[in-house]
Amino acid sequence: KFDQLESKTEMFETGIKVIDLLTPYVQGGKIGLFGGAGVGKTVLIQEMIYRVAENFGGVSVFAGVGERTREGNDLIEEMQDSGVLDKTALVFGQMDEPPGTRLRVALSALTMAEYFRDVQQQDVLLFIDNIFRFTQAGSEVSTLLGRMPSAVGYQPNLADEMGQL
Repeated sequence: KFDQLESKTEMFETGIKVIDLLTPYVQGGKIGLFGGAGVGKTVLIQEMIYRVAENFGGVSVFAGVGERTREGNDLIEEMQDSGVLDKTALVFGQMDEPPGTRLRVALSALTMAEYFRDVQQQDVLLFIDNIFRFTQAGSEVSTLLGRMPSAVGYQPNLADEMGQL
């Protein structure tokens, strides 16, 4: 609840030594993982989901926005193999889905994460892969609704959509 929020900053221990030492995460904070294709972003996400489930008993919510079907299947199999699927909520709006579906996937995952945090009183990690595809889906929806794009081509309500998220 809002009246019970604390203003102190606490480090979130991932259990991955190089991250905890060089780029520590703050509890309740936001982190961006940026990199090209094939550099290990998804592997790092999988490792963090595993560590949080095994070491801290927390829950992870993963939103696959515009993912390839193969990537979603691979992630589910990895979660099953590592035994943490029961501590993970997976939401997918694959790239062959309509833009409205892809746009709502991230917001659906956020709602799930809020449920685990507020109702179940659990620590939660929320992963959204990929925020650019979320923006892209919003742009497609905006075009379908006949809205005039901004000077750089994005939807006029981009700031509102990011703010909601």
